[in-house]
Amino acid sequence: MSPELRDQVEVALAELARLLAVHRPLLDECAERKPNHIEVSALGAALHAFYTGAESLLRRIAVEAGDIPLHGDAWHQALLLSMSGPTALRPAVISEETRVLLRPYLQFRHVFRQAYTSHLDWARMSPLILRWEEAFAAFARDVHTFVGPLGE
Repeated sequence: MSPELRDQVEVALAELARLLAVHRPLLDECAERKPNHIEVSALGAALHAFYTGAESLLRRIAVEAGDIPLHGDAWHQALLLSMSGPTALRPAVISEETRVLLRPYLQFRHVFRQAYTSHLDWARMSPLILRWEEAFAAFARDVHTFVGPLGE
C-alpha cells in the first residue's frame, strides 16, 4: 500500500464528517418534526453523497490493495461485501457489523439515483437519517483501523 493512501483516507473522512456537520441543524430539526418535501430532498441528496463518498473511498482502497476490479450490475454490492472480508492481499477493511450498517445506505443510493426526489418517502428514509452518525462513526473507525499500520 502506498503512503499516500492514509492522506486520501483522511481527506475523504474529513469531507464525510463535514457533510454530516453541514446537515446537523436539519437532522436535529427532523428529530422533532417531519421534514417538508424540500428538506426530504436535501436529506436524500445528503444520504446519497454520504454513501457515494464512502463507496469511493472503499473503491480507492480496493484498487490500492490490488483487489480484482469490480464491474457489472452488482459491483456496488460486491465491493461492500468484499471490503468486509480479508483477501490474500489485505485484511478486512470494515467489520461485518459496519457492512450491515452501511447496506441500507447502498440500497438508498440506488433508489435515489432511480427516482425523482419528489417520490422520496420520509418514513423509509428516517431510519437512515437517525443512524447516519452511527454509520459514519463505524465506517471511520474501521477505515482508520485498516490504514493505521501504513505509516508506522
